[in-house]
Amino acid sequence: MAEVHVIGQINGAKGFSGYGLFCKWTVTYGSAWRVLEGSAGGQTQVDSPQDSSFYNWSHPIDLHFASKGIQGWPKLQVEVWSQGMFGQCELSGYGFCHLPTKPGFHQLECVTWKPKGSVRDQLSGFFLGGAAQLKDDSTVVDGGSRCQLQTIASGKVVISVSVMLRNFDKFGIEMG
Repeated sequence: MAEVHVIGQINGAKGFSGYGLFCKWTVTYGSAWRVLEGSAGGQTQVDSPQDSSFYNWSHPIDLHFASKGIQGWPKLQVEVWSQGMFGQCELSGYGFCHLPTKPGFHQLECVTWKPKGSVRDQLSGFFLGGAAQLKDDSTVVDGGSRCQLQTIASGKVVISVSVMLRNFDKFGIEMG
């Protein structure tokens, strides 16, 4: 089997507003893939920067995959949440990016968005807090479903990863 090893970190986020931010993340992949080692999901700590507009998480990612093919290449899916002064959590953005197919070090910026919601949702969010959320998180990576949504641009999640490939050449696949 061909193998992919991804080592890196979710550095942080920029372009968001809010008191404190944290990120829930998952790596989604196709049926020909399986995780040999590592966790395919997690959550960062909350960061509330005093002097900067960059939210610093430095959350590690370490995944080792085995694959029978390149279909369903892994994607990193993120949900950014803001935490208010009283501990209430509100969605700040959804996003995803494909993990690089080329070996080596990569800096990624994952653009995020959030559902606009109805006028009622917007009024409720303004007066009571909260934001419109997706019922099904798979919509984030499914372009067909996502293009039907009205969304609002959010900030960006900054990610750095190193990708190592093994045994792809034995299967006649040239990467890079």
